[in-house]
Amino acid sequence: MSELTPDLVRHLASLARIQVTDEEVETLASQLALIVDSVATVNKAVEGDVPATSHPIPMANVFREDIVEPSLTQEQALSGAADSDQGRFRVAAILDEE
Repeated sequence: MSELTPDLVRHLASLARIQVTDEEVETLASQLALIVDSVATVNKAVEGDVPATSHPIPMANVFREDIVEPSLTQEQALSGAADSDQGRFRVAAILDEE
């Protein structure tokens, strides 16, 4: 098991700006040691010529090609708006801006 001392746990907690009690330091020391050992075990298992992957199966781009097609005119888009101004939708303010 990796050696994570109570002083190291207190130091890490202070870097993270977390207040910990003495009981929490003891618990965290053993839990963090287990995590470090687990990561070391995984690192040993993947040493060598194993390529890094972000997905277990190959991924392909599923986007369609971007083709310009006819759409609404500005007037048509604004025709159902409750209010408009200078070719734009007009809505009530939601932020207190000056």
